[in-house]
Amino acid sequence: MSTPEAKASEPIHVESADHMEALVAEHDVVLVDYYADWCGPCKMLEPTVESLAAETDAAVLKVDIDELQDLARAEGVRSVPTLQFYADGEEAERVIGVQDEADLAAIVERLSD
Repeated sequence: MSTPEAKASEPIHVESADHMEALVAEHDVVLVDYYADWCGPCKMLEPTVESLAAETDAAVLKVDIDELQDLARAEGVRSVPTLQFYADGEEAERVIGVQDEADLAAIVERLSD
């Protein structure tokens, strides 16, 4: 478990819908990576997501859609990878598919302002 005071420098594995809700509430900017172990594009995106966790102020959460099917369904995730951005507890943006790190960092930067 992460502590609220610590800025996570690596992705946080989400364990439940309540866990995700708490993490979104305690961080100003959150990037949620919905992925599956069998998903090739998800594996391609993984180093980018890890870099964003280390290099930006955003909390980066990882949701395994096979493990947390109900959460993924409730959030309307229909394909992976899906990246969901939250700012101040509210969903602010969503992108689907492999993305360029600079583009994702720009979204984090914009939401951090």
